[in-house]
Amino acid sequence: MLIESRKHNATKSLRQIPSIGLIRATLLHALSQTPDRFRSKRQLWSYSGVSLETSNNAEYRVVHGQLKRSRKVLAIRGATKHHNRDLKNIFKGAAIRAAAVIGPFQEFYAALVARGMKPPMARLTLARKIAAITLLVWKKRVRFDADQLKPHDAPVRG
Repeated sequence: MLIESRKHNATKSLRQIPSIGLIRATLLHALSQTPDRFRSKRQLWSYSGVSLETSNNAEYRVVHGQLKRSRKVLAIRGATKHHNRDLKNIFKGAAIRAAAVIGPFQEFYAALVARGMKPPMARLTLARKIAAITLLVWKKRVRFDADQLKPHDAPVRG
């Protein structure tokens, strides 16, 4: 499998992402086959099992005879249940490795934890970031750039 994977340019481009080595790149290529299956990173997250399921009861309520949107926050129910377990293992394994090894992903992880995010959620966020960058590098045929790791300034909820 590894010998065959060396013939594909996709495997070579995926290997430039830190924590995605030859085996992970080969498995990503074999399991996903083409990045064109996913229109957006959210579809890849859902297929890979790194997206979160949310639920919302009573999105609207009646106030004085008028429908008003409720201000209730969406309840996070956990990870997606229907997913490709092998892809989830690839991205979560890459996130665990990236958080432990010095590099741009470790800085991203440390920044999330420093802002108050719990370590398991920070690892999941890192796995999602790795998946998004993987899709970008594979689909657009661009090189990995550590500047893509800039965390957004949204407030962190534990």
